[in-house]
Amino acid sequence: MRRLNRRQTLAGLGSVSLGALLAACSDDDSPTASVETSEGNTSTAEPKGAASDLASRFDDAASCSRTAEVTEGPFYFDVDRIRSDIREDREGAKLRLGVRVREAGACEPIHNAVVDIWHCDATGSYSAFGDEEGETYLRGAQVTNADGIVEFTTVYPSWYQGRTVHIHAKVHIDKQTALTTQLFFSDDFSARVFEAEPYSDAGRDSFNQNDSLYSEELELTLSEEDQGYLGLITLDVA
Repeated sequence: MRRLNRRQTLAGLGSVSLGALLAACSDDDSPTASVETSEGNTSTAEPKGAASDLASRFDDAASCSRTAEVTEGPFYFDVDRIRSDIREDREGAKLRLGVRVREAGACEPIHNAVVDIWHCDATGSYSAFGDEEGETYLRGAQVTNADGIVEFTTVYPSWYQGRTVHIHAKVHIDKQTALTTQLFFSDDFSARVFEAEPYSDAGRDSFNQNDSLYSEELELTLSEEDQGYLGLITLDVA
């Protein structure tokens, strides 16, 4: 995989990547900044934050196979919001999500990859669609640090009819989307989370076992943390 220098990356990756890398490479200590993207839009950018404490929480591997692709689904759009906290006004159990991006085969972390995620809220609703048109909650992107890691603060997603609990993710590298996939949750773990408000497990009919897109290898490693939850996963791209 060819590495890009900062100038090449800023010039080539499009609006989301441009805003993310401007924020990541800036010497400005301000927690937020507004940057103009290559399309002339304004992106609200936040520095990617210190994810270094997560590095020791990821397992090492002697070999790294390419992460499986999973369909994008119908609810994606380029929200052009570069931020680590994507909750906005959504209620739900706090989820600290750590994603590590590596080069498949070599197992080397990839710096300056852009990780783009989106998912439903605790009621199963997505922003920007249906009654939520104009909303941007639970969508955002971050740029990986030297360890290949990004960190998001979000809420634990719910299920909805036909789909088990999941998070959508894209990895953008070298002018291209290097990976489109989905991240899954242990059903047993989710059942415990859903015992509390605002979740309702009543009538749940969509589980990992009857979701045609579910893959065990794409399950997050989950644990309890700070009155919330921590989810970790490594995405290996070619």
